[in-house]
Amino acid sequence: MRACRLLVLFSACLILPTSGFAREPEAEIKKLSFNHTTLQNGLEIYSIEDHFSPTVAVQVWYHVGSKDDPDKRSGFAHLFEHMMFKGNEHLTPDTFERLTENVGGENNAYTAPDVTVYHEVVPSNYLEPVLWAEAERMASLALNDANFNSERDVVKEEYRQRILANPYGEFSLAIDQKSFAVHPYKRPSIGNIAELDAAQLPEVKAFHSTFYRPDNATLVVVGDFKASDLEAWTKKYFGPIPKPTTEIPRVAVVEPPRKEDRHEVLSSAKAPLPAFAVTYLGPSVRSNDEAALDLAEEILSGGQSSRLYQSLVYEQQVAQRASFDADLREDLGLLTFRVIVASGKSLPEAEKSLNDQIENILKNGVSEAELDKAKNRFLTGKLMERETNNGKASALGEAAVIYRDPNHINTDLAKYQAVTTSEIKDVLNKYLAGKKTALIEYLPEAKKETAKPQDTKKP
Repeated sequence: MRACRLLVLFSACLILPTSGFAREPEAEIKKLSFNHTTLQNGLEIYSIEDHFSPTVAVQVWYHVGSKDDPDKRSGFAHLFEHMMFKGNEHLTPDTFERLTENVGGENNAYTAPDVTVYHEVVPSNYLEPVLWAEAERMASLALNDANFNSERDVVKEEYRQRILANPYGEFSLAIDQKSFAVHPYKRPSIGNIAELDAAQLPEVKAFHSTFYRPDNATLVVVGDFKASDLEAWTKKYFGPIPKPTTEIPRVAVVEPPRKEDRHEVLSSAKAPLPAFAVTYLGPSVRSNDEAALDLAEEILSGGQSSRLYQSLVYEQQVAQRASFDADLREDLGLLTFRVIVASGKSLPEAEKSLNDQIENILKNGVSEAELDKAKNRFLTGKLMERETNNGKASALGEAAVIYRDPNHINTDLAKYQAVTTSEIKDVLNKYLAGKKTALIEYLPEAKKETAKPQDTKKP
């Protein structure tokens, strides 16, 4: 039965190549029906009742991310991703494991620039205790020196593993840091050791009381439940949490347009090969250009048949890796070309090859076949994600919190289906052609002295 269901969903997005065939009308994608309520304390609740499997997904989206970290305290939102599992007077530190993993479910969390999200998937008869536990950690946490110090050490160790031990970890952090002039998106979500060491417990408590509150949260529940039960349990467990009287501070900083190109040269003894990134400022995720930019990303770097892989990695062999990322966030986005130079090739060679590819796509655009393939890959991935309760919950939470339009879950895929080759070309020219860039070069330590700004023609 599941295979049949997948086939029906896939038929909604598969697009036949146009070569030799008349383009068939694109099938309509089935819409998801959701319910929405708001408690008196401001908690937004979205739900989708689906009895296909005896499981339920629960997500709590807090509208606080790394961009909201206090000044000179990067990593606070990430720290709270960990602190929220430490319990309180009613929750032990292993409560979520007992309520999820011990019954065949799962739980986790992630921190992003704009949000922090906690999520669980459990057998449906465990929905009530999971809701109770989420309400408990929203209402109060065991914010003491012991928990703070232990979780700070965990985050610092994560930084050592993901950033310091990774040959290109510091390069990845530098891309945001060197690309944004004033916007707090320049701060790393993972934080840094010096600022974490400088943090004090009163600052942590203030951050929690400022952002972890019902009127800054969205609860999403998808799966096998009764609407009447969900209504009763949310009122019972979340309803008594008071709404603070203080306003929620929001980032008001506006990133200015770039007035000149930037060039930064960094080095590391860990880097086995040179690397570089070229970035352009992009629009908000709510821009009408989002769909075209996402499909452009798929065309340029979606797999081994993509433009950048075929040209820079396979044919010219000037790059070990090459990618384009359209990272669109709430306030603005960053469009990033990233290249790790192939062994035996020079940085100028790789930079020229990338510039040639950018010029080519700006001048000539993309083919119908490329766009069809990009749509097939992108839409199939989205539909496969929405086959699960957790995937549907993620899509609904993102629509409600990031896009500020819960019905976005029912309109977004149609926008991708409607994108044309001319729109791809126009949007790329809009954000790349003639725009100021940030060039970040990352060199093995011994090669730093030879690095100079490259006089290559820029699109």
